[in-house]
Amino acid sequence: MSLIDWIVLAVTLLVIIVYGIYKSRGSQNIDQYLVGGRSLPWYHIGLSVMATQASAITFLSAPGQAYSDGMRFVQFYMGLPLAMIVLCITFVPIFHRLKVYTAYEYLEQRFDLKTRALTAFLFLLQRGLSTGITIYAPSIILATILQINVVYTTLFIGCLVILYTVYGGTKAVSYTQMLQMSIIFSGMFVAGVMVVYLLPQQVGFGKALHLAGKLGRMNVIDWKFDAKNQYNIWSGLIGGFFLQLSYFGTDQSQVGRYLTGSSVGQSRIGLIMNGLIKIPMQFLILLIGILVFAFYQFKQPPMFFNRYEVAQIKQSPLAAQYSNLEQKYTVAFANKKNKAEALINALNTEDQSAISKAQKELKIADNNTDTLRKQGIALMKQNNNKANLNDTNYIFLTFVTQYLPRGLIGLLIAIVFLASMGSTASALNSLASTTVVDIYKRTINKNASDQNYLNASRLATVFWGLVCLSMALYAGQLGNLLEAVNKLGSYIYGVILGVFVVAFYLKNIQGNAVFIAALLAEGIVVLFGWQEWIAYLWLNALGCIAVVVIAALINPLFRRVSLK
Repeated sequence: MSLIDWIVLAVTLLVIIVYGIYKSRGSQNIDQYLVGGRSLPWYHIGLSVMATQASAITFLSAPGQAYSDGMRFVQFYMGLPLAMIVLCITFVPIFHRLKVYTAYEYLEQRFDLKTRALTAFLFLLQRGLSTGITIYAPSIILATILQINVVYTTLFIGCLVILYTVYGGTKAVSYTQMLQMSIIFSGMFVAGVMVVYLLPQQVGFGKALHLAGKLGRMNVIDWKFDAKNQYNIWSGLIGGFFLQLSYFGTDQSQVGRYLTGSSVGQSRIGLIMNGLIKIPMQFLILLIGILVFAFYQFKQPPMFFNRYEVAQIKQSPLAAQYSNLEQKYTVAFANKKNKAEALINALNTEDQSAISKAQKELKIADNNTDTLRKQGIALMKQNNNKANLNDTNYIFLTFVTQYLPRGLIGLLIAIVFLASMGSTASALNSLASTTVVDIYKRTINKNASDQNYLNASRLATVFWGLVCLSMALYAGQLGNLLEAVNKLGSYIYGVILGVFVVAFYLKNIQGNAVFIAALLAEGIVVLFGWQEWIAYLWLNALGCIAVVVIAALINPLFRRVSLK
């Protein structure tokens, strides 16, 4: 990066951190630290909810996901608006009326302490692991730019976020997220405009989308039902509904965002705002990936986008073989570029037979470059069995650093950092609140002072920060980060949601029944997921339904025992 980019990056990050700490000064008790004194307006809540979900993974991995797999990932969010409606009707008023700090407090009132502890534990496990992934995402950027090991950049990013989260609590998180999202929206819009501007003159926006469609990337909606297909309209509407309902309704990183609302109405409007904006936002982010894909049909991309791994193999005994593959790749890409230009010319003539012929020839050329790329990846694996062989997280980053003008590069990289800081800070704050309220305050030190709980919250933030850093050091082995974080959540979210569904709607079911049902359902979910019997989105529905059905079936047994 140029000096201007470094200045833009440093100033943007510094302003965000100082602003958040300044606005959050005065957090002197646990209520202010964990739920911001329940005083924030709806637009704070809406932007904070979006920023918590839209981590660096969204802006780093989503364009790469679209580049390699097309637009079908947008179906993942189709169940979101329905989930927001259910949340506004059921979850929000209950949590506000009870004035809880965490979602899991309610479960002890409804069931018992062990059910509360189980759901809190499942949340801590899932959120602690997935937050490590969100820390890892921006670390890739610094490692790529500086050409150093990602371990060092991971430690730096993690410590930076821990610093202002520990100091300011949830207000620091919320205020910084509001500013972050405004910068993020602006920067991503500019990035999309720049991709279109950089396309060849004869291509343009419409032709770029048409070209991507001919190569199978404009697969927005898939109506075919297939339980093993990760992304179709049915997995998005049904499995996605259960996942989003559990994420926003039972994950403390999100519940903590709308608990800060000054009223039920403010929290509801904030959630509805998220439901209305999220799908278009995600669509446009994926669309940027499609445009980058079209751009790389005319401008040669690297054979492998992770420059660190390329540098490693070029310093190995297999360097000559890899360089030979790169030379073949250059020749194959030149042929592919010619075929792409031929398809554009055919599209201009609107001759369907010419279009069909050009499309077929381009697909063959595309398969040839893909074959050489796979051979290069095989060499990397032969050289180092632990090498990170999934480079989708580096695609958009490579485009940004190589082709965007000075200053804008620094801003877009700052956006990824901001997104990571926002979502990671929310997660750390929620992990701390759950640890202190559901474990420390409830079972270890019930009658301590506010200052004691405040200090415990800050210590818990540091502890979970270190845990998440440890997970971040492993995250490079998980493939596409966007899929990895959602797959991880799908193993747990459905079961937690099932416990809350029983709590809200099945008033006759007792704590013992739902506790055992949750344990059995978690075992079923892990089995189905491990064996890959169904796509991961369906695990959310499976977990929820299993808890409800098993609890209903075994509840009469416990009622008989209590009668005796």
